[in-house]
Amino acid sequence: MIMGFIFLPMLLMQCFMAALAMSQPNLTTDQYALLQFKVYITSDPLNIMSSNWSTSATSICNWVGVSCGAFHSRVTALDLPNMNLTGSLPPHLGNLSLLVSINLSGNSFNGRLPPELGKLQRLRFMDLSFNFLNGSIPDEIWLLSKLEDFRLGSNWLTGTISRNIGNLTKLRRIYIGDTKIGGEIPEEIGNLHNLEKLSARNASLSGLIPPNIFNISSLRFISFWRNNLFGTLPIDLCYHLPHLEELYLNKNQLTGSIPSSIGRCKKLQLLSLETNKFTRYIPRSIGNLSELTEIYLTFNDLEGK
Repeated sequence: MIMGFIFLPMLLMQCFMAALAMSQPNLTTDQYALLQFKVYITSDPLNIMSSNWSTSATSICNWVGVSCGAFHSRVTALDLPNMNLTGSLPPHLGNLSLLVSINLSGNSFNGRLPPELGKLQRLRFMDLSFNFLNGSIPDEIWLLSKLEDFRLGSNWLTGTISRNIGNLTKLRRIYIGDTKIGGEIPEEIGNLHNLEKLSARNASLSGLIPPNIFNISSLRFISFWRNNLFGTLPIDLCYHLPHLEELYLNKNQLTGSIPSSIGRCKKLQLLSLETNKFTRYIPRSIGNLSELTEIYLTFNDLEGK
């Protein structure tokens, strides 16, 4: 009887440990996720999948486009840009729980972005640009708080920019242009104090440009050209942009005068404000921009000597 009482807890502990091991993500989990990714590929003209992605030939850590960590041997990167791949993105990619980088740009992926990508809480780099992805960006993706580089541009994406973008405080570069993403620009974008490059060109954005964007002192590049933005530029436009090199606000509906503070963007090399509704004089302070090599102001109602 005593032995029975001793044996039962040991048996329960073994069952618990076995169940725990099965539930913990491991290399087998990663392998299954990648094999499902392979299943979702409908065209592979370079034969990357058929010739290299085989479990019988080699470890997944040696597959083309796959990188693993040195210590835990888990998949940390999936990089297959410009491989002429066609297909859709499976939800199983969200099970690559140690993934830090995913780059599938320059292919022909279609369909919607799976919300399961929001499970990749270690992700720092996401580049799915130059594909045929459609639908809106799932809310879960806007919660990837470790993202530093976020590129979804040149797709057929719709919807709006979530206010949760303000949670991506480590973001340095974002490219969501050349899409059909519309709606207003959320003011929460002003929380991105590490942002260096902001590109939302050739989209369907409307409304005002939140003035706090021009308070992000780390910005080097801003592009909102060819949207439906209106309103005026803030008087203190360049008070907090010491590193700005390129500013594209052309082909919108912006009004008012060009702020004289533009002369305080000392690093500015390119200024494009053409095809708006700016009025009054071209500020003399533009003459202070010693590094300026390109300026576009045509198709406004500006005056000047």
